[in-house]
Amino acid sequence: MSFFSRFGMWLQRVMYGRYGSDALSFAILILYMILYILAQIFWWPILAWLSLLLLFWSFFRMFSKNIYARRRENEKFLAFWRMLKNFFTGKAFRSRDKEHKYYKCPKCKNTLRVPRRGKKIQITCPVCGNSFIKKA
Repeated sequence: MSFFSRFGMWLQRVMYGRYGSDALSFAILILYMILYILAQIFWWPILAWLSLLLLFWSFFRMFSKNIYARRRENEKFLAFWRMLKNFFTGKAFRSRDKEHKYYKCPKCKNTLRVPRRGKKIQITCPVCGNSFIKKA
């Protein structure tokens, strides 16, 4: 049996019943690397210590046996990440769409897409039924 197969089996035994890595741990590790590189470039020791705290937090999450709590943390992070991603991809898509204008319904805040016409039109929200007048 080679060293690497023994090491792999040892690692499996150590990680049994533990949470492991997820998207939040990966994001924390990326943030750690960015902060540590910045700390080394600008010689900021406080930033280096802060980055090490992020590294320890990531390892704490990976070796934690409280799987339910770590899963909840990851779900909250993923919900925030999806919201952030959708915000920026939506803005990029809307900036490329020259045939339509986008409005928010004043009542339910739903995003509505209407064709550009250059004159005022009455817009009715399909979700809440609220009508409002805007220039399209």
